[in-house]
Amino acid sequence: MHGLLFIDDEEGIRRSVSRALQRSRYEVFLARSGDEGIDWLKQHPDKVATVVSDYKMPGMSGMETLAAIGHMDPEITRVLLTGYATMEAAIAATNEGIDGFLTKPFDNLELRTKLHEIFLRKRLKQFVPEAVYEKIQKAPEALSPSFHEATILFCDIRGFTGMSEAAAPEKIAGFLNRHFFSPMGDIAFGHNGLVDKHMGDSIMVVFGALAQDVQDPFNAVRAALAMQERAVEIDRHLQQVNGFRLRLGIGISTGKVFSGILGSCRKKEFTAIGMPVNVASRLQKLADGGNVLVSEETFKKVRQASARMFSFERLPPTAIRGMAAPMAIYRAMPAS
Repeated sequence: MHGLLFIDDEEGIRRSVSRALQRSRYEVFLARSGDEGIDWLKQHPDKVATVVSDYKMPGMSGMETLAAIGHMDPEITRVLLTGYATMEAAIAATNEGIDGFLTKPFDNLELRTKLHEIFLRKRLKQFVPEAVYEKIQKAPEALSPSFHEATILFCDIRGFTGMSEAAAPEKIAGFLNRHFFSPMGDIAFGHNGLVDKHMGDSIMVVFGALAQDVQDPFNAVRAALAMQERAVEIDRHLQQVNGFRLRLGIGISTGKVFSGILGSCRKKEFTAIGMPVNVASRLQKLADGGNVLVSEETFKKVRQASARMFSFERLPPTAIRGMAAPMAIYRAMPAS
């Protein structure tokens, strides 16, 4: 889906943009007003990835048009085009969550380049939190391979295999995307975690993958408890709707990992590997539905300053593959 919808009340501008984008990756669609553009999108919801709207138009303004489109589909990249390039307009566009801000007159090459940059930036922000994205922009070397400390979180749905055996594929996909990956991913992002990967009905999140912070272990535990709280709400709703359940087991571990871009020439990914990854995965498997289990290293990092935020219950030591001796583990809970 690489369509671009351009909305402008001036026919000459519409023609200019259409010509400028003829040799680009976009299939271009045109609309004369905000109302017309919104109506067209409602009829063709899967054809457009980017919408560019003029700022000043009769009827709905460009800002109002893009705001309405954002409510319809937040995945669409929204760009404001204006000849009235004021600081107020830029601030208003930013506050509305508009993805980009262009001025006219424009050079054709500049227009194509800028649109590509805005689209790419929006997509990258879906992988990393805003604060981390800004650091990568300032320091591209953040993607270089390195050994560093990080906190790993694994989250898995209890009993998913049994629930999914008799369900239709589209029902399973809808359940995972809407009720698990999206809300839990949002919580991870909100706590400065990087969603490393989705694996079946599991999520791996890394805190400190690209930019390390002493708050990474705290953020991981806070995120885990927020995930469990949200899962209870979703589970209550799902029982009334389609019979699926959302009961999560979560494991967290802190330590030295290797982060870098790994893979073949056909597929690569930025990921973390190391013992903390193995430990977090093991703890997730041990966690009953509703529980958050943390390693001793994570516990040590957060215990002194966390009395008002968390409480912990020490559990019997458990054997972890690759470790010589059983490891002490703790169940994390909200402070009472």
